[in-house]
Amino acid sequence: MTSGKKATIRQVASQAGVSIQTVSRVLNDHPYVADETRRRVLEAISQLEYRPDAIARSLIKGRSSTLGVVIAELEHYGPHRLLVGIEQQAAALGYSLTLSIVHHPEPDNGARQFESLLSQQVEGIIWAVPEIDNNQAWIQTMLRSVAIPMIFVTDGVVQGLPRILGNNRSGGRLATEHLLTQGYRQIGLLSGPRTWTVARERQCGWQEALAAAGRPTENRRIVEGDWSPASGERGLYRLIAQFPDIDAVFACNDQMALGALQAAHLLGRRVPEDLAVVGFDATLESAYFWPPLTSVRHHLLGAGNAAVRELHRVIELKRNSEEPVQSTCLMIQPELIVRKSSVVA
Repeated sequence: MTSGKKATIRQVASQAGVSIQTVSRVLNDHPYVADETRRRVLEAISQLEYRPDAIARSLIKGRSSTLGVVIAELEHYGPHRLLVGIEQQAAALGYSLTLSIVHHPEPDNGARQFESLLSQQVEGIIWAVPEIDNNQAWIQTMLRSVAIPMIFVTDGVVQGLPRILGNNRSGGRLATEHLLTQGYRQIGLLSGPRTWTVARERQCGWQEALAAAGRPTENRRIVEGDWSPASGERGLYRLIAQFPDIDAVFACNDQMALGALQAAHLLGRRVPEDLAVVGFDATLESAYFWPPLTSVRHHLLGAGNAAVRELHRVIELKRNSEEPVQSTCLMIQPELIVRKSSVVA
């Protein structure tokens, strides 16, 4: 089109010499349209640069083909990778996403994000905000009043809700058991913020593995960080000061492990000969730390994929049946990626 005005479906129908209903059938890939008629309509659409109105089409079809995603802490590796997995699977199933980012999870702002997505007529919601303090207290009350399909990709939500979980406690055990099998006995912990459920779960895994091996887990062996490399560096200095016998450290994410590697280097401690280091997340960069970092992989892309597939399943079941849909809880198990930071050659 040469003018700045947007082409209409009426103009497409006029140029192709068909009815508006026929154009609509072509747009919706209706099988009962003659090949020649379909060709003329598609040619008119191309010439006029016609773009269907997504909102109007959703009203006609009775669905928006849109999923809402509420996510937080995107500056961290885990939520970012999870979102990539969600987007990949949503695109494969023909959904677009409406993204709502919670920058500072608090007890009430999740509810505001939820209400906003409901007003945009999304077909389902993926909730991927970590549990921090009591920021999920509103969920059970809210869900009594709505019927929209939801799936939670987070620890700590009310029992009985559909969830995709990474087994953080198992990951903490894997990391610590690996260090024990390598002969390390004085294993410290660089914890994430203890207000975070995932940080507490990883710490529990560390404690369980040490307790099973008859090793102590007193507070002097633990320093709390904030997930950042700087807190990992400061944390290792503090650990060494309060726990001088330390010969290994489990850092609850790779960024804190990076800071610990820096501190070890500056203190003249060889890794892994004098101090082994294990991280969590198996970030893409961790293979290129020096030495390459042993880390727990959480399969976050797979968790995002699984969340969309499960939400799609529930949406389709609810559309085609009035029977209640059974909740699903899928636990995704981590794996340990062993590299040079924890193995003495």
